[in-house]
Formats: sequence, C-alpha cells, structure tokens
Amino acid sequence: MNQTLSLSQLGWRPYFQQQLTLEELEWLTPVRISSHHRSQVTALGEHGELTLPLSAQGDPLTVGDWVLIDPQHRIQRRLNRQSRFQRRAPGSKLETQLIAANIDTVFVVCSLNHDFNLNRIERFLALANDANVQPVVVLTKADLCSEVQLHLAQVQQLDPLLMVEAINALAPDHLARLSSWCGQGQSVALLGSSGVGKSTIINGLLQHQGQQTGTIREQDSKGRHTTTRRSLHLMSQGGLLMDTPGMRELQISDCEQGVNDTFADLHSLARDCRFSDCQHQQEPGCAVQAAIAGGELPLRRLKSYQKLMREQALNGATLAQKRAKDKALGKYYQRVQSASRQQKKGY
Repeated sequence: MNQTLSLSQLGWRPYFQQQLTLEELEWLTPVRISSHHRSQVTALGEHGELTLPLSAQGDPLTVGDWVLIDPQHRIQRRLNRQSRFQRRAPGSKLETQLIAANIDTVFVVCSLNHDFNLNRIERFLALANDANVQPVVVLTKADLCSEVQLHLAQVQQLDPLLMVEAINALAPDHLARLSSWCGQGQSVALLGSSGVGKSTIINGLLQHQGQQTGTIREQDSKGRHTTTRRSLHLMSQGGLLMDTPGMRELQISDCEQGVNDTFADLHSLARDCRFSDCQHQQEPGCAVQAAIAGGELPLRRLKSYQKLMREQALNGATLAQKRAKDKALGKYYQRVQSASRQQKKGY
C-alpha cells in the first residue's frame, strides 16, 4: 500500500483528533500502524508509508493503532484506542496479546463444512462484543453446502439482531454483500479458524491475490494456515481490511462483559430465576432450566456460556495472580538494591 492517503481514508475520527494538544498539533504527525515486526512497525500517513523503530520502553503497539511521530520519524506517543481486541497469549505465557486496535467491524468467518461450530462462533462474538465492535458472521463455502438456510437460521437464533451472510467467497456478487461495511475510512478485521476462507475473502475484497490461499484436507475440512502476520490492506471500496492469523489457541480473558452480551437471551431468562445467585443447574425455580425443558433455549447454549465464563474467570484470575507476583518481585528487587546501596555507603 504505497499510495498517499488522507487521514480520513485511514480511519481518522474526531475521537482521535480531540486527544491532541495544541503543541502536538504544531510539530507531531499522526500515522496509523499497518504492520508489526519484531523491532519495527510499518505505518501509513498523509505522506505515504513509513518504517518506524520500536522502543523497548514504549507502549506495546498493534496493527490499527494511531501514534504521533516527530519530524525524525520517532514515535512520541500512542493515542487512546477506540476499540481493542486481545487474547491470552498462546502457550504457557501468562500474558495478554494484542490482536488489533481501532476496528469498526469484525467479520466472524466460519465455513459451511465440518468446521461449522456454533460454540466457536459464540467465542468470537464474545471477543467482538467485549471490544464494542460490530460483529458480522460470514459463512463461507455456501456453494458446497446443501443446508445453507438451516445453518443461517441456527446462527440467527444466537441473536435476532446479528448480521449474518452466507457466501461463496469466489463469487464477486456474493462478496458485494459485504461492501456496506467496507466504505471509506471503515476498518474491518477478520476472525476465524485456519482454512475457513479468510484469505480468499481478502483477495476478493482487494481484487488481487495479495494473500496466499491454501487447500483443505478432505477428511476433516481442516485448512492449511496461509497467513502469518497481521497487516492492513486498502480495499477497492475505500475501507481498510486487516487479516489475523488463524487462532488455534484462542483463549479469552478479562472478557466477562463480552460473554454476557453474547448471551443476552440467557441473562434475560436468568432475571426470573427464584435465586439471584442461581447457577442454572438443579436449583428450584430456575427459569433457564425451565426454558430448556420447554424448548425455548438449547442446552448447548447454556453449556457454551458456562464454559466461556469458566475460561475467562480462570484466565483472568491467572493473569491477576501473575501481575501481583510480578509486583511483589519488583518490590523485593528494589529492597535488595536499596540495601546494597546502603552497605556500599557504610550505613
């Protein structure tokens, strides 16, 4: 993306403009992070593309962030984010990992083959709702599925107001259904497992083969992961699209509000439970269990909610414990260093 773009084309809003002081307006320039590397980032601004070095002491940055740079192209500070996606870092590290910032819409991509999974869709919706970003569920490979309407209805039942599209990502007229979320200055991200067609959607929206695509294994419909880093792309409709690597180890943390918003129907029923702390198991007067027995609420949905709440509570508690441990360790090091300095001074 080498062409010159205006700030509004890059997603600049009054929300960001209001964060600048008069002094900053005079000598600093806002640019948006378009890709992230180990020791540097690529940024886009009114004067084109720039490569910016990262400081070890600077705030962690992610794709989509707005930063202010000085005339020497040094990052002075990051602007507050309008939205932020994060997850627990893969593996055993007890840390959160930034995924994207300042996104307007997230396409939750799921294919209409063996990968179709309502629980996984709910997991991505919880992330989107927690970030206060509009989710749009995009069901791919519609041309290969004989039960498209059934799956559409199943997803729509998660939330009557949820936007859902079933498409063949290789058909231009199908991709055109996504254009209303891809206008100038709009930022869109894609979330979904490997092999569901995210790269094919990107290629269609960008109208070039910017992302490598891969085949899927016939026996289980699992995809070969073809995207290795997050980056912003300019779409033909004028918006900005960001791809994310397949999240095989996606774990949510500090996401209770997002989970609650995703299961608003369950919370509405829970208000009628006899006990305010009802766990919806075998308590008398449980409105949720009554709705399940009456066919109003699928048992699968309650189990999915309980699983996500357990996961976010566990991860959130683990992260809080790590922060407390790190803080205590930092204080210990300070005491040791202070005692060492006093010894050297002969106290």
